[in-house]
Amino acid sequence: MIQMFTGIIEEKGIIKQINHVSEKSIQMTIGSSNVLSDMNIGDSISVNGICLTVTAFTGTSFQVDVMPETINATSLKSLAEGSNVNLERSMPADGRFGGHFVSGHVDGIGTIVRKEKQENAIYYDVKIPDELADYFIMKGSVAVDGVSLTVFGFSDSTFTISLIPHTVSETVLGEKSTNDIVNIECDMLAKYVKNMLNHHHIKNEGSGQRVSYNQ
Repeated sequence: MIQMFTGIIEEKGIIKQINHVSEKSIQMTIGSSNVLSDMNIGDSISVNGICLTVTAFTGTSFQVDVMPETINATSLKSLAEGSNVNLERSMPADGRFGGHFVSGHVDGIGTIVRKEKQENAIYYDVKIPDELADYFIMKGSVAVDGVSLTVFGFSDSTFTISLIPHTVSETVLGEKSTNDIVNIECDMLAKYVKNMLNHHHIKNEGSGQRVSYNQ
């Protein structure tokens, strides 16, 4: 079964222990409270926007295994014992849907290049890899470290988000500064559309067909 998240963070956890299982894989113990209330072995938990599987838990913490690909492709490599992380349980079928469709599969790492307070909001400009630029539109959705946010501006290399006081206090994004890295998951619907258009273009290129639009 495919697990889904909403990007509405339930709590901030804290990394209690990092064990290096091998040279390129780790096991993390994460202290938490809310997400433990109905936890079972095998549950999916979003940790800073990364879908990880619970392998063990107690009354105060849970464990997850992290494979080399996940370490290389996400911001987990920048974390240490004592780091705070955003936590969200996978969405139940009968649950309320408050954010947007988030899979927990990170598309790339972004770098915060500007942090500026304006009135009661904090604006961040996040630099992204070139291959992600096509997935951003004004007022579109993006998940940053697992947080569902709205795009308030974008260019070929950056996008802008605005954090309300609640998001600043209740997620790890409020602790971030310029030059910090964050996990980026682009809008799922945008990725499907882009993939379909790419396949359509390749197919038509091979057949010599062209698409025209009547106004």
